[in-house]
Amino acid sequence: MLCTMDTLQAFQAAAHEGGFVESEGSEDGTVLWLRRQAQDGSTGTHQRICLDSITNSATVYWMSSLGKVDSKTFRTASGLQEWFASVPHP
Repeated sequence: MLCTMDTLQAFQAAAHEGGFVESEGSEDGTVLWLRRQAQDGSTGTHQRICLDSITNSATVYWMSSLGKVDSKTFRTASGLQEWFASVPHP
């Protein structure tokens, strides 16, 4: 099932509110990558988020202080917004 345009726009709006800006999209238009505008102070990296219209989800990726890539996947824009509100970010 493909993601509706409203769902993608809700994820994108939540990501923008969380400090993310467009980075790149896939050639077939099914995935949009965004990155947090500010670098993480402890790792010097930018968090990334993948908006996927095929899985109807948004996945945030970040580098832990131990150099490990961590991720968290969301099925709703409201869940993504709640997570942004609950975790510190640059």
